Amino acid sequence: MNEKVLIIIPAYNEQDTIFNTVNKVKMLKDYDYIVVNDGSSDRTKDILEENNFNYLDLPINLGIGGAMQAGYKYALRNNYDYAIQLDADGQHDPDDLKILVNTIKNSEYDMVIGSRFIEKTNYKGSFFRRVGIYYFYLMIKALTGVKVTDPTSGYRIVNKRIIKEFAKRYPQDYPEVEVVVDLAKKKYKIKEVKVEMKSRQGGNSSITPIKSIYYMTKVSFFSLIRRVF
Repeated sequence: MNEKVLIIIPAYNEQDTIFNTVNKVKMLKDYDYIVVNDGSSDRTKDILEENNFNYLDLPINLGIGGAMQAGYKYALRNNYDYAIQLDADGQHDPDDLKILVNTIKNSEYDMVIGSRFIEKTNYKGSFFRRVGIYYFYLMIKALTGVKVTDPTSGYRIVNKRIIKEFAKRYPQDYPEVEVVVDLAKKKYKIKEVKVEMKSRQGGNSSITPIKSIYYMTKVSFFSLIRRVF
């Protein structure tokens, strides 16, 4: 049986990178893709239309959580076996997609996360970003006993069981860590594999220093709540 794989590309104001990102994905003939335009106010939607790219258009900005949930609803409705998140900003290398797909297809894992830290890679993040990632690694390990070296990585693939979970409920903002805690609590199996990640290839990150503090506080609180209840 030929299992169906969907690449979900959430995009908010990614006019500088969306063309190259989608064209690289289109070269991978074995997988389908859908861009979720998350209420962009720049030319992202125009670029999608002009190039006849496959996309969903959200009328307002819902944030990464809302955009990804829309993608998972699309995957469920169209009976996909696997769904992959791939960022529109060029950080995720489409060449690593086959690693994620082959790993989950040939195992009993429910989610496979592309990690910058499980093995040495070329990733060069800031000191504060690395501290934040390590903090969440320790938090997840303490709450669940599961070791995830790169818990903030959005480069991940899930199977049909998780697609159904995420189509029903998905955290609204900064969901990556919260999702891992939730799935670990429900005894789903999670694995990491090595991938390469680049710096953002254009545009501006929505995560400012102030938002980073909010992110760490919010995610810690809700992860603790989900683990306890």
